[in-house]
Amino acid sequence: MERRPTIVDVAREAGVSKSTVSLVLQQSPLVREEKRVLVREAMDKLGYVYNRSAANLRSANVGLIGLVINDLRNPFFTEFATSVQMALSARGYATVVANTDEDSAIQAQVVSAIIEHGVSALIISPAYGEEAATFDAIARANIPTMQVLRKVDPRVELFPFAAPDYLSGSRLAAEHLVKGGARRVAFVGGLEGRAVAQERMSGYFEVMAEAGIEPFVLPGRASRAFGHEAAAILTRDHPDIDAAICFSDLVALGLLSGCARIGRKVGEDFRIVGFDDIEECAQVYPPLTSVRCDIAGFGKDVASTVLNWLEDSQAPITEHRTPVELIVRDSSSGLHS
Repeated sequence: MERRPTIVDVAREAGVSKSTVSLVLQQSPLVREEKRVLVREAMDKLGYVYNRSAANLRSANVGLIGLVINDLRNPFFTEFATSVQMALSARGYATVVANTDEDSAIQAQVVSAIIEHGVSALIISPAYGEEAATFDAIARANIPTMQVLRKVDPRVELFPFAAPDYLSGSRLAAEHLVKGGARRVAFVGGLEGRAVAQERMSGYFEVMAEAGIEPFVLPGRASRAFGHEAAAILTRDHPDIDAAICFSDLVALGLLSGCARIGRKVGEDFRIVGFDDIEECAQVYPPLTSVRCDIAGFGKDVASTVLNWLEDSQAPITEHRTPVELIVRDSSSGLHS
């Protein structure tokens, strides 16, 4: 898929300013005829198609960006979406936000509707399932699109991908627990067969192999309910497990409350590490250790990358990972002390 030519491309080809191209498109009498001819010739050569609805938005100093999120109920994704929206707004763009609720059919439906509204670009944190219905439609529409947080379409040359460095995050978490004296560490949460779950487990598996500790994975939905249930399962069926890395903070928060319900002391005889470091991690008791992905900063970076793609023709690299860090709190301290 070749990128759609923009007025920046037309201006460069014609040897005029971007504002001159805009005036020609608006049929302004302020542009001299010779420059008008140069712009029209450049448009013909590049195959530039005038999108009047988008032009109307631009004339009001507003562009339109589609933002499609797989689960806005999760504070991690909500914070990301808010950060992207605010960063786009600061640059004069409006955002169409859609929640797909982890349903690929809904995703295909909302993406189709967003495309019909003439968006300039799409940012999508995709749902798993029938991905082709979504991404093939985007490819046909020839709209610059970034996959973020999850990569479900392998065509990164068409749909560049950006996410935090999940592998390093789970490695930091596992090393922290092993160095702190954990004898058996479980990985809790994440659905089997999903790439994002495998990435968030990968560093854990590496550290367990290096430490000579048998890994144990308890798969499940990224929800508080599953984490709450996991507390009883681990305590009843796997009493030798004394620490857990969770797929997400929601799972970890559920595990924390589940342990409280059954009287297991977190931070003393059982240690928990979450993943994402949402705001609530620092507010619960005991405060939750978590892998910080700086999701607000990540959202700002994504917005900037997409706008550079649109405005300056700076296509993103095909795959980009941002650094993470482990924020240590009471939920992972004091084991065996």
